[in-house]
Amino acid sequence: MDKSFSEVKVLVVDDQPLIVEQLCVFLETQGYHCVGAHATDEAIERFIADASIGLVLCDLHMPDRDGIELMRALKDIAGKQRMFEAIMLTGRADKQDVIRALREGFADYYQKPMDLDELIEGVRRQEQVLLERKANLQDLGNLNQRLQDLAGSIDDLYQDLEKARGQGVHRRASDVVEETESELPAAFEKLSPRQLEVARLVSKGKTNYQIACELGITENTVKLYVSQVLRLTHMHNRTQLALALTPSSSPVHQRFTTH
Repeated sequence: MDKSFSEVKVLVVDDQPLIVEQLCVFLETQGYHCVGAHATDEAIERFIADASIGLVLCDLHMPDRDGIELMRALKDIAGKQRMFEAIMLTGRADKQDVIRALREGFADYYQKPMDLDELIEGVRRQEQVLLERKANLQDLGNLNQRLQDLAGSIDDLYQDLEKARGQGVHRRASDVVEETESELPAAFEKLSPRQLEVARLVSKGKTNYQIACELGITENTVKLYVSQVLRLTHMHNRTQLALALTPSSSPVHQRFTTH
């Protein structure tokens, strides 16, 4: 049976190769793919090369640059687009070093030799934190997209309003003839000219996309207009709206009523 692995990869950094090897073997048995590094510069290279690295286990005291300097470098590389969580490992639990590391952004720390059961609990805990942060960022991105769509729809509505104001009460003769030929139900008298225009196109069986193309507005704006029309006319759906505006002898009316 294939073992299930986490989508989050772990970068293990320590200047002692044996510790790196042992931690990687242990984490692999717990369902984590690992990448090892024996120095800060090597860790930075591996972090840049592998975007799936989301957890970093890092020794605090190393010969070249310490874990705090590595943390600063990784944060600069990640910026606002990439998320990761870091756990500090230390053989000398100096209080000031620990405080400095936590302030720099390490989420947790463990003193060597580590209790592996406690360590894996910490790894899983930070994995969950990371996944929740990513989910929240995705939700925020979706919300921003919806707000942009709404802003675009509102902009279209304002443009339509300005056009309507510019046109005043003047209406095309063909529109008057059309309304004369098909008497407007009382429920539709409260609609604005643009709302009525959308309602008539719905009654002709046109889709939101087709209406958007014909009127030169976005599909989201069409959806907004249709929703307004249904609410103002107390209709329940597009079919009811179409039937209310379509003569009983028309093909569209027959298409709706024969099903």
